[in-house]
Amino acid sequence: MTKNIYFASDFHLGSPNHKESRMREDRIVKWLSFIQPTCAELFLMGDIFDFWFEYKYVVPKGFVRLQGKLAEMADSGIKIYFFKGNHDMWVNDYFTKEIGLEIISDELLIERSGKKFFLHHGDGLGPGDRKYKFLRKIFRNPICQWLFGMVPPRIGMGIANGWSAHSRAASKTEEVFLGEDNEWLAIYAKEQLQKQHFDYFVFGHRHLPLTIQLSENSTYVNIGEWLNYNSYGVFDGNTLRLAYFEG
Repeated sequence: MTKNIYFASDFHLGSPNHKESRMREDRIVKWLSFIQPTCAELFLMGDIFDFWFEYKYVVPKGFVRLQGKLAEMADSGIKIYFFKGNHDMWVNDYFTKEIGLEIISDELLIERSGKKFFLHHGDGLGPGDRKYKFLRKIFRNPICQWLFGMVPPRIGMGIANGWSAHSRAASKTEEVFLGEDNEWLAIYAKEQLQKQHFDYFVFGHRHLPLTIQLSENSTYVNIGEWLNYNSYGVFDGNTLRLAYFEG
């Protein structure tokens, strides 16, 4: 049986409410069961949760079906990578210890079947968005994270959930294609191509499934999200393509 590599991003579990999140989680678990027989590696490329913060002895409630499924897949020998997104950048070592996931903080450069991949959630890259880039440095600062960790979980989670209530996932904002010259992650990918060749640039964050041919042998792929599209990427050893789960 052919083994593939799968990419998915932006589940935003927890948003906009418990009922819709649970329905989405069930759909994601069905998808994981669907790909499991042909899956060699799975890249979860950020914003899996709409908010996640690991206190020393406390983790957020919920999402047990997803975690159980990932544990089952990892135990079967499937390598799973978990990228920190802008909503779940406070992941630490819980998933590594409990499930065996490899946590990726920024970009990951890999080569599979002779193809070179540049992988990143996508936040903080490309031109513009200076406000978020500044906040990202604060949120990722170990001292700031330690200080937030000193806040009692009941208060800290309340603050974070209030923040998430204003996110794109909660507002159900519909993203539109800006044109190749204005898609900031495609711009970033073209800049990286000037330094080093990659066959594929794979991002999440954008919330819009996209494939843009950057050059004759380099492609930008945004794998979309699971609030509207149920989209993901699949690499069969020759080609990376977008696919959509309808189960």
